Amino acid sequence: MDSGTVEAIERNTVQAVAPEQLDDGLTGWLLPMDRGTVGRAQCAVPLSHAAPDPALIDAIAERYRARGFPVAWRLPEWPEWAAFTQALGERGFRRTQPTQTHIAEVAELLRRLPDPPHGVELRLADAPDAAWLAMFLGEGLDPVDGASRSRALSRAQGTRFVSLSEAGQTLACGAASVGHGWLGVHGMRTAARQRGRGLAGMVLRAMAGEALRRGIPRVFLQVDAGNAPALALYQRAGFQLAWPYAYWRR
Repeated sequence: MDSGTVEAIERNTVQAVAPEQLDDGLTGWLLPMDRGTVGRAQCAVPLSHAAPDPALIDAIAERYRARGFPVAWRLPEWPEWAAFTQALGERGFRRTQPTQTHIAEVAELLRRLPDPPHGVELRLADAPDAAWLAMFLGEGLDPVDGASRSRALSRAQGTRFVSLSEAGQTLACGAASVGHGWLGVHGMRTAARQRGRGLAGMVLRAMAGEALRRGIPRVFLQVDAGNAPALALYQRAGFQLAWPYAYWRR
């Protein structure tokens, strides 16, 4: 990916997860800082995938220490980064949580994905309601992580909150971050007992419709590399892998 595209996607991502603090003063990097559970709100991330200087590691770590936050990293998995990640390993950091960034054309999502059926109500709002927030505390979800994620997403600027409901019950939701020329897909959730109905695809289509109304042609998302059902959905929707990345933590 060209550097302009990488920077736009990463700035949209950090905008969406709304960290407690953001150090944007180091050329070529964003340094979000947060005490919650959302990794993207806590990790130093490069704005270009060009080979970095490992000497930056200590300088970046010092910026986190100076503000009272532990340093962590979210780094692309390209051969050019081998020297940097080796230096991280020598400092006690370990690779975790392999993840992928995928991109698509908004028009392709609109072509491939279905509208909600009769009886399923679509809602888009500038702020999340109680039912949207409760989706992160549902069956099978970690309540601490869910509460942290819902707080981070709900305090973001430039986000539209999408939900599907039926007979007064919220079935699925997501957060559409608009900015830097992209629509970013975040916070996708489907109620445990509603899975298999294609609801996530309907949420994605609603987000794509919002992007179309705003004249935004491209959409991205990040997905755990081991989440096979989500990967299958995104492939059917027209997403393609842009780059893989992983987290590096002590």
